[in-house]
Amino acid sequence: MPKSSSSASSRPALRRNQACRSCRRRKLKCDAARPHCGTCVKTWHAIISVPAPVGYAHPTEPQCSYDPVEGLTLAPDSDPAERIKQLEEQIAALKGQLNDQSNSQQSDSPSQSENNGLSSTPSQPPAEVKGITLPRASLVLDSQFRSDSSSPELRPVTSTKDPFMELLFIGWNTDLPDPNTMNHYIEVFFKCDPCGSRVLHKSSFLASMMLPPRDPGFPHSAILHAICASASRWSSQNTVLSADGTRRDSFAEFHAGKTRQYIDKTMASGEDIFSVMQACIILSWYFYQEGRWVEVWIFAGFQTRVSIPLRLNYPGTFSTHGNNSPGAYLAPPKDLRDLESRRRSWWMTILFDRICSVGGWVHAVDERDLGTELPLRNQDFENEVPVPSNPQSLATTDVFTTHPPQYTDSFILLIKAVMLFGRVTDFNVRGSLRAPTAPSRNQNPFFLEGFSVLDNLVSRDFLENLPHIYKTNKGVTDAPNGGTLDTDLYMVHIIPHAANITLHNPYIDFNDPNCLSTGRCVHSARCILAAYYMLSATSLDITRLHPFVTICWYLAAVVQVQLCKYFIEISDSERESTVWGEINVLRFAMLAYGQRSPIGTRQEKLLQGLMREIVRMTAQKQPLEVGVPLYPFSRTSLWRKGEGNGSQTGSEDGSAIPLPVSLPYEDQHQGMSPPSMSGVQGMSPQSMSGVQGMSPPSMNGVQGVSPPSMSGVQGVSPSSVTGGPESGWGNENVNGY
Repeated sequence: MPKSSSSASSRPALRRNQACRSCRRRKLKCDAARPHCGTCVKTWHAIISVPAPVGYAHPTEPQCSYDPVEGLTLAPDSDPAERIKQLEEQIAALKGQLNDQSNSQQSDSPSQSENNGLSSTPSQPPAEVKGITLPRASLVLDSQFRSDSSSPELRPVTSTKDPFMELLFIGWNTDLPDPNTMNHYIEVFFKCDPCGSRVLHKSSFLASMMLPPRDPGFPHSAILHAICASASRWSSQNTVLSADGTRRDSFAEFHAGKTRQYIDKTMASGEDIFSVMQACIILSWYFYQEGRWVEVWIFAGFQTRVSIPLRLNYPGTFSTHGNNSPGAYLAPPKDLRDLESRRRSWWMTILFDRICSVGGWVHAVDERDLGTELPLRNQDFENEVPVPSNPQSLATTDVFTTHPPQYTDSFILLIKAVMLFGRVTDFNVRGSLRAPTAPSRNQNPFFLEGFSVLDNLVSRDFLENLPHIYKTNKGVTDAPNGGTLDTDLYMVHIIPHAANITLHNPYIDFNDPNCLSTGRCVHSARCILAAYYMLSATSLDITRLHPFVTICWYLAAVVQVQLCKYFIEISDSERESTVWGEINVLRFAMLAYGQRSPIGTRQEKLLQGLMREIVRMTAQKQPLEVGVPLYPFSRTSLWRKGEGNGSQTGSEDGSAIPLPVSLPYEDQHQGMSPPSMSGVQGMSPQSMSGVQGMSPPSMNGVQGVSPPSMSGVQGVSPSSVTGGPESGWGNENVNGY
């Protein structure tokens, strides 16, 4: 039956072209309702009632539009008089804005965006009319990611005067700071960073920053982002350091995240792989300085796995054979600078792997698989001197005891020292990998295969065979007109002692006054302390040291904690108080370093966990403050009440590296007899009279290591500080195993 005509007659007929465009196109009935007709609304509801396919999104509103035909009847719910009034007000506002612009001499103001891009005035000649400009807000970087410096005044390359538009048109990455600020961070990076800056050639890198951003020779954005993150440690403004050592820096986090995005992209495509690898090296060392161990271990493995397919572990960083297998291999080096940059990138990757594995983890690349020759000296690299490749590699028999002058500087010696530490880690890991039980303190380690050779190398041969200029200079020079700190050379003199502690710590036996392992550890701890006294007596900033120094301080403090427990057990309060003072010196050093790099604070927190037992056992009223008041800082702010009581372990949340291959002290030293330490040489209270107060001025003469200058350091003879044959623990000779 036909429908009743009553409903159709109740709806007024529409004029021509009054229906919406969609209904006219589909030839459907339309009620011309505004803003969307009823037919289009029903169709839209039917569409969104069904889930959208993958990769497709439903429209947010009905697709209904009308022709702007003159004389078109307005929608029933719109008041024509009100609409006319609104249009007249908009016209008046636009006229007022045009008049204001003509009186402000083309000043940049928000009215430009409100005028839909009309930036010219009637009084201007047609030749000066600007084009349509983009909204300024879309290019302004967030204030938390920019420094306080003003935007640079660049030479105009377009007709616009907006500095952000200039950066956009020249191809500058707007995620980076402006060029002036970026150059400042680069300068800080090369001046202060002791790690990641090794992989870049400074002069050529600074020259490449002068190129247009679209030039192929311009530095990769991933490297610039990594530099910003690293340099923020010395030039940051939004940094918050919490009590647990967590450092929050919005600027650094932003640029670290951007660097990781480039790394993820390269992992998928292989594009710009070497440049992104260099950025990864810089970022990895930043994570290490921050004490972010999970990211440190992940990136250590990533770097080595990327470097192997690039053939960086081959001599010359390139292999002429074995390239039949698929892989994104690098072409041969273009020139000496390219070759040396590859070498340094490889060695910084290997150093990172060795340093972050000192906790007793297997290295990512075995030493037998390292065929790359050692790098050239820094001065030859920077000046691009055409020097033949270094004849030494790790396969060289006497690489740790022979140092050719033409191929020796503090950086190359640092590489050798860290690789020597790596051999100690390999020995400990491989020795305990399949051992049924952990090493015993009653065991004589010198009967183990290879132990004597490694002990000779670590405890004596390496330091004794340093070239004279590097052997007598500890890397610290203080002068009235300004001191200098060679952080590489400073680390060269203490890393072997840290390796010595790591090698002998499982075999410490205080019951045996003739125990060589005990003597080695105590002697090395004294030498690390002496090196810190020497540095603290100057005006130099210890936060400029290599971050690995905090691990060396921690290892020395572990020996002191064990020694302190022994003195508590034999009720020797005087020597106990002396050792407490030395422990607090090392704690203060870690916390002072932690003011710039959280790795120091995290290591001190872990040390407090090891000190819980001796804090409970001691009769000292305030053991964590012994000797501290003589230093120029407030102990109320340094160690607030409740933080230094040993209640925090620091290891439950994984925030610090554990002691490498060490047995718990409680298991090592059960049942010690007090008389066993009665004959220990150099442990009398009188010998410690200069250390009890721990006043830095008392160490002013340590640089020359003369007998008077070391009178305040317990048990350290001049020969022992310089790597002599005496152990500092007893009268035994290190050669008489």
